Amino acid sequence: MFTAFKQSIKALSANPARTVLTTLGIMIGISTVILVLSAGAGFRSLINDQVNALGSNTLFIQTRVPPTTKNRAASSAGGGPSEAAFSGVVITSFKQRDLDDIAKLNNVVGDYGEVIGQAVVSYGNTDKSAMYYGASASKFQIDQHTLKEGRFYTQAEDNSAAQVAILGDTLAQNLFNQTDPIGQLIHVGNLNFQVIGVYNPLGLAGGGTADDSLYLPLGTAQKKLLGIDYLAIGVVQLKDINLSDVTTAQINNIMAYNHSITDPVKYDFTVESQAQALATFNVIFNGITILLIAIAAISLIVGGVGIMNIMYVVVTERTAEIGLKKALGAKNSDILSEFLMESILVTIIGGVIGILFGGFLGWIISLIATSSGLTWTFSVPVYAILLAVGVSAAIGISFGVLPARQASKMDPITALQYE
Repeated sequence: MFTAFKQSIKALSANPARTVLTTLGIMIGISTVILVLSAGAGFRSLINDQVNALGSNTLFIQTRVPPTTKNRAASSAGGGPSEAAFSGVVITSFKQRDLDDIAKLNNVVGDYGEVIGQAVVSYGNTDKSAMYYGASASKFQIDQHTLKEGRFYTQAEDNSAAQVAILGDTLAQNLFNQTDPIGQLIHVGNLNFQVIGVYNPLGLAGGGTADDSLYLPLGTAQKKLLGIDYLAIGVVQLKDINLSDVTTAQINNIMAYNHSITDPVKYDFTVESQAQALATFNVIFNGITILLIAIAAISLIVGGVGIMNIMYVVVTERTAEIGLKKALGAKNSDILSEFLMESILVTIIGGVIGILFGGFLGWIISLIATSSGLTWTFSVPVYAILLAVGVSAAIGISFGVLPARQASKMDPITALQYE
């Protein structure tokens, strides 16, 4: 086996250009697999960080359009990232009284409602179209995100519909550049708002627009900007997350009673925990990961076919050499081992380079993500490396065995006459 290894190294080094081109397909496929799994691990760390920041012991209430409902409202104002908003129909039945009733449950320690809108935000000569989130002041007792500077608004400011705003990090930079935004007046639509705070980078929270958004008291957003009295989203903090199923059932009962709904199919709301949302995300993300790996597998198969073709060419070129070796006493197994070893080495080299290159690309992505303020942990999972090495070896054996068998079965007399 060691002799076959030395001869394979010698054969590969004799034609480096062909060796590099042969390994290219394997390298691209393996690096893609490593990149997908490495980026996936980083993205999961980002999502987990966002879940922890929002509070892992929370339930989300969102409006939805029941299957039998066609038109529950004519206006699209105040829609949130829910089924109702995407359908173009807005459910107007979710009110603050629902949250007030939910707050009386034994397992509930806090809650807040939220509405979402869009407006042009201006300061000086700079105009930006931005999303705004109106939420009650109790949000800041549940949400773990922190401020870079300034303060949160108070419940008194929320009750009085005060025109104060907290800016996302990116929006603050775009509007004020090097100017200190605290205390400055900005225009949101046709109204003036005083900036009282700026968030640290929020990342993906709020559907990927959080850093480009601003945050207002709920009463202000409802009364002065949207002209509504209903909510798009409700967030409920639990005392004991282990009782989330029981609390969810209780919330369903309260909401159904308040909305005069007896058939669960006709619920115009959904209640979901962070754990359920994370489980849904994992199912979707795992499906996408499998799809991307399947696409990368096509490159691996193409690379394997390339190796097999090259090995057939190599066998043809070295026919006389094979005949001489067999005439000098080499066994069929010796010839088979040599050419099969050569094929395996090509795929292993391509696999190692692919692992390094894929890991390098994953590291570059993590640098870009962290420089953007995202919590992105760079890692190359051990199972990704084992998978890459295993696939490389399997391809080398699978696609190299036929050319190697052809070489081993050559008749030495016929092979010597080839030249």
